[in-house]
Amino acid sequence: MKAVCKFSPELRGTVKISGSKNASLPILIATLLTDDVCFIENVPRLDDVFAIIELLKKLGKKVLFQKNKVSIKGKIKNTQLDEKLVRKLRASVLVMGPVLARKGYGSFAMPGGCALGERPIDIHLSGFEKMGARYRISKGRVIFTKTKLKPVRIKLKFPSVGATENLIMTASLIPGITVIENSAIEPEVIDLANFLKKMGVKININGKTFTVKGSKKLKGAKYRVIPDRIEAGTFLLATASVSGHVQLKNVLYRHLESVILKLKNSGVKIKTSKDKIHIKRTGKVKPVDIETAPYPGFPTDLQPMWAVYMLQAKGVSKIKENVFPSRFMYVDELKRLGADLSLKGNTLFVKKSTLSGTHLLACDLRAAASMIIAGLISKGTTEVSNLHHLSRGYENFFEKLQKLGANVSIKK
Repeated sequence: MKAVCKFSPELRGTVKISGSKNASLPILIATLLTDDVCFIENVPRLDDVFAIIELLKKLGKKVLFQKNKVSIKGKIKNTQLDEKLVRKLRASVLVMGPVLARKGYGSFAMPGGCALGERPIDIHLSGFEKMGARYRISKGRVIFTKTKLKPVRIKLKFPSVGATENLIMTASLIPGITVIENSAIEPEVIDLANFLKKMGVKININGKTFTVKGSKKLKGAKYRVIPDRIEAGTFLLATASVSGHVQLKNVLYRHLESVILKLKNSGVKIKTSKDKIHIKRTGKVKPVDIETAPYPGFPTDLQPMWAVYMLQAKGVSKIKENVFPSRFMYVDELKRLGADLSLKGNTLFVKKSTLSGTHLLACDLRAAASMIIAGLISKGTTEVSNLHHLSRGYENFFEKLQKLGANVSIKK
């Protein structure tokens, strides 16, 4: 399957943002902490979500997924995770915590996901070890032996989103108080914490410190997942790149303040309300530098789209990648369109460019989105292949773009 993109003069209309993928995955996994029924709403229908649901079923859960609502119940009957499923996505590592908390042991294949360079799980394992877990790594698997976990104080060496999520889930079923310092505070992490509170966990968040008062048993809960800030940011940058006037609804603008500020600095007009963002771009683009950073900094997931946007800014703009060093794998593909890009270390220099359509190969989820946006501002026709990444993170992406007037179609 490939996307066929042609020059689009503007985007115009309204787009409804789906539920957050990066919040849905840990929340679905957190249902392993109880045998009671959990109802999760606003869950996007994505390949990553289907993969996690399949994992939950393999572990013994009964799962019903209708429209964007998921009901989950049942006991954990298996503690050895299917390697084929686990290697599909990075978020599978989050199953370790809840299974350890419930059973005290388990065997887990090392996780997969987008190829974004080295993404070790040592922060997760170090945290589990401090909680009393004992493990060994053998033949690509992490094997935990039976042990009783204890409440502790942990300081993460980096505010890892996955490690923070794994450790607060684990701490939820350890009686006593666990303190996790230098934690990630991304909206998706806070959403997981709010779901855990609904399940009966007492969690206090003070800056980057989570204080978790665990208990022996948790209850089922009903919860609605937050909107996807990365999808929202993608449509903001698509509109800014192509130009036009678009309204985003079902969105929390406060989760995108760093992006909105940079867009305003570049000359784009933006108005926000409780659950809507209006974006309008009609004039020239000013060059604006960005640096990616953990929340509330500029999201690394939106960095490729920002590079495409800056190709229209007169002068030179700089993009410094501080989270995933290999996030720049898309650069050589954009150069095939005629993009004037120069990479030095972890900094990309972007100059105004006139793009001409050609065939591109997507290397990861966000790169795929950026290449499609680039195709919409290129002369002629651009084809983007290797799109299996896209269905992992965007719900009805092409339908939403087409509704806004984008000249894009799917070719099998």
